Amino acid sequence: MSETIQVVCPSCGAINRVPVDRDKSKANCGKCHVPLFSGETVNLSAQSFQRTIAKSEFPVLVDFWADWCGPCKQMAPEFAKAAMMMKNEVRFAKLDTQTAPEMVQMYGIRGIPALILFKQGQEIARKAGAQHHEDIVDWVRSYL
Repeated sequence: MSETIQVVCPSCGAINRVPVDRDKSKANCGKCHVPLFSGETVNLSAQSFQRTIAKSEFPVLVDFWADWCGPCKQMAPEFAKAAMMMKNEVRFAKLDTQTAPEMVQMYGIRGIPALILFKQGQEIARKAGAQHHEDIVDWVRSYL
């Protein structure tokens, strides 16, 4: 039997088991049937954040941002480009700090945009400030 990893569906939140050696571009959610690895960024709430981080064995990069933040808006298209480039390696997600202040406090976010890379529920790296997509990709790959 092949090794599998747990992946939280970006659409419905269902937990899926995906074989490690499977072509991720063909993996769909067993519940809602949407692609699990589309390259689209996932907007998280405080509740979906906890589930996505705790239940996914697939790495998750979270952009802590706010609508009023100029550098956050500047980085948004770069974050989306990096997400497409790494769609089979890392889930890219965004958490609006205005709607989830408890997550900001829990993770000690002092400035935004802030990127935190999680793997198997644990924070493994963090970086603050707006980044170019190539810098995001290089930084994340250095921790995988």
